[in-house]
Amino acid sequence: MIIKSDYSPNFSKKKRLEKDIKFVIIHYTGMQSQIESIKRLKNPKFKVSCHYLINRKGRIVQMVEEKKIAWHAGKSKWKKLKNLNKNSLGIELVNKGHQFGYQSYSKEQINRLIILCKYLKKKYLIKKDNFLGHSDIAPLRKIDPGEKFPWKKLSKHKIGKWYHERRVNFTIDKRKIRKLFFRNLKKLGYRYFNTNKASFSDKKIILSFQRHFLPQNLTGKIDKKTFEISHFLTH
Repeated sequence: MIIKSDYSPNFSKKKRLEKDIKFVIIHYTGMQSQIESIKRLKNPKFKVSCHYLINRKGRIVQMVEEKKIAWHAGKSKWKKLKNLNKNSLGIELVNKGHQFGYQSYSKEQINRLIILCKYLKKKYLIKKDNFLGHSDIAPLRKIDPGEKFPWKKLSKHKIGKWYHERRVNFTIDKRKIRKLFFRNLKKLGYRYFNTNKASFSDKKIILSFQRHFLPQNLTGKIDKKTFEISHFLTH
């Protein structure tokens, strides 16, 4: 695995221990070009960076050393953790994003990402379920890596959680579906909602879940299929 370096000054001075690294968070750059993306990730004014960037041709660039805390996750929550920068490695994939013309990820890019993730997983003993998207940990602010990111393919390499479909005969009480669905999401690790009380932010959280596990059905509504997948993932 060939890795070039192009270091960013945007990281915390305080180093961390190897055992602090428990997650890998996947992002897209969301900018018009690779050059623009790297410029921003190196600019002290923007206070944003990542550990690795993978371009469309599958070339890997290291921007922050793994032991250092890069500024990629921002305000975020997962399970009992808040602001996941300290506990994660951030990987940016070059993609114009939803604002500039969202692209399918290239085959070379995803293949190289899988190799890098396997290496990091082994090196830091990262659990399979702890490979997440930015939108999973910050669903109210972020939508990357988006619905074109192939989570199912990665799961075949034991990277990221996925579900196994099975026949279920339960009937869902529509009055209880929201509570049951969000209870499942809480078990998975999602945050920013109240299990017992509906809120305006519900739709963004449902969409974040659908982007990851049901990308062909971005409704923001808890339909039968969306609920079933939340059940398969937690039971």
